[in-house]
Amino acid sequence: MPRHLLAPRFARVRAAMAFAFSFLVVTLLPAIALAAEEDLFTRMIKKGPVLGAVGAFGGGLLVSLTPCVYPMIAITVSVFGDREAKSRTQAMLLSTSFVLGIVALFTPMLVIAALTGGLFGSVLSNTWVIVGICVIFAAMAASMFGAFDLTLPESVMQRFSTVGGIGYGGAFLLSMVNDLVAAPCTGPVLTNILVWISQTRSVLLGTIVGACFSIGLGIPFWLVGTFAISLPKGGKWMLGVKSFFGIVMLIVAFYFLKNAFPVLKSFVSPDMSFMLISLGVLAAGVALGAIHLAWDDGGVGIKIRKALGISMAVAGGALFWTSCDMPRGSLEWLHSEPEATTLAAAEKRPMIVDFTAEWCGACKEIAKETFSDPRVQQKALTAKFVAVKVDATNDEDPQVDAVKGKYKVVGLPTVVIYDSTGKERKRFNEFVGPEPFLAALEGIE
Repeated sequence: MPRHLLAPRFARVRAAMAFAFSFLVVTLLPAIALAAEEDLFTRMIKKGPVLGAVGAFGGGLLVSLTPCVYPMIAITVSVFGDREAKSRTQAMLLSTSFVLGIVALFTPMLVIAALTGGLFGSVLSNTWVIVGICVIFAAMAASMFGAFDLTLPESVMQRFSTVGGIGYGGAFLLSMVNDLVAAPCTGPVLTNILVWISQTRSVLLGTIVGACFSIGLGIPFWLVGTFAISLPKGGKWMLGVKSFFGIVMLIVAFYFLKNAFPVLKSFVSPDMSFMLISLGVLAAGVALGAIHLAWDDGGVGIKIRKALGISMAVAGGALFWTSCDMPRGSLEWLHSEPEATTLAAAEKRPMIVDFTAEWCGACKEIAKETFSDPRVQQKALTAKFVAVKVDATNDEDPQVDAVKGKYKVVGLPTVVIYDSTGKERKRFNEFVGPEPFLAALEGIE
């Protein structure tokens, strides 16, 4: 066959392969990303700024592969597809402009938020902000379920458009608009980065790390925009994929919502039987038709099965994730700092003060990995430690601010250990595992 006839076919094959690769990565990695993103940066930064920058890049990449960011890639395809880019080179330049928009927005945000001290954590602790995040996720999920197409209004596209297409400036601005929508999804990774930047007080390092995070976040957009010039035509299998991502987005929405309204997790248990029941509800929802059925497959019965299946899958998945997120056994914590200090002073006992927040991923890791360790619990019990947990989720609360000021807390996580005389013996401002924490407890009475 002549080469000029083979070229379009090879182009379609390459586009299909690029899409298939992106699809497989996004499908297989979200659970890994959601589990690993919270602690990746913290662990790598311990080995130096260079690996910290690499960790920030990896954190941004993992965030881009989570289901809450995934729909933005579809917008990128529509902007940089064959309707706009006239060549592979132009598609690459448009995609590069898009990624530069991510860098231009997130890098200053990271540095400014860090230097102003806990700004991002304050934003994530605001109930209205969390509700707004959940509304965004619910809207995205509705789009995945076919309620509407997730595209920019024609008037906005025309405003961005320039001669010959959207233009490089338009791609840059469009990226910043999309970033503002996707920003809440980056909370767990950004929180760890912000804590470290606030401690170093280095604008240069903050800029480097912020740029690395932004580039990691933008890589999938760049790959899809550059190589997936035209996507394969959709079929019923794609409707199933969209339903899957819609379900995951609703589960993510519940994850944020339970931070604002703790009553939603009050009945969740971290034991294995609760997890198995939750998984059973999830599996039953999928079997009922949450993913494989389409709304137009049949009459009212099909629609009821689809709706009920989605509801069960979301409920089961949300409960399972919440259960996995809870520590399994821990110290007996007091939740009143004045009560704890009074008790420790009256009985001359050592004290552990743990500052935590719902948005602090490293705090949750400490609770799950360190405070749940049987050796740590036994040591604290033997030495008669008073353990108090200070919830700093809402750091706009004057009482929370006063306690943080008393203990000179500049970021989370913060764990402070006092001996029986009230003298500070050790302070941790990052994730600490069971072994170093046990070592810090040694000799304290």
